[in-house]
Amino acid sequence: MNLILASASPRRKELVRKLENVHVKIIPSGEEENIDPSSRTPDEYAVALACLKAKSVFAEHGGVVLGADTIVVLDGEILGKPKTIAEADEMLKKLCGKTHEVITGICIMSDEKTITDSEISRVTFAQYNAPIIEAYIMSGAPFDKAGGYGVQDIALTHMITKVEGDIDNVIGLPVKKVGELLKQFGDKDGTHCN
Repeated sequence: MNLILASASPRRKELVRKLENVHVKIIPSGEEENIDPSSRTPDEYAVALACLKAKSVFAEHGGVVLGADTIVVLDGEILGKPKTIAEADEMLKKLCGKTHEVITGICIMSDEKTITDSEISRVTFAQYNAPIIEAYIMSGAPFDKAGGYGVQDIALTHMITKVEGDIDNVIGLPVKKVGELLKQFGDKDGTHCN
């Protein structure tokens, strides 16, 4: 199967290559993520962002397009990508000592149909450790990641005490679920993006 991944995420590019019997082409979406998160549940919001990316790339290139977007949710608050050192510090302080959700919205689109879904994993952080968090922020790692962290980053190994669910989802793409959805793609029914 030929698949277009509508993403610029280096982590998603690596993960999508785990799909068996799928030839992947990467075409990032340039679409602005201008959806109001307050009008939807967090998983609906993640799916809407994934659909925005998929629609944008599909409109130009056709084929079978995979859009995905990963968000971090703590106590109902969506934590985006931090823009400053202060924002990264504030986000990581909020996450420390708590369990949060990582939700990836998925949208697979072709000229025949569109399938949407989402995957939720839970991540628990240890109590705040200033030297580890400060060194991590100064490395620059938080600034391209939802919630300001990457579960795969070795510098945070001692801060992440538990991952429940698919770790690939936490990194940026639930490969197993995407593989299952692609198998269904030949079916006649599909749900459509709103």
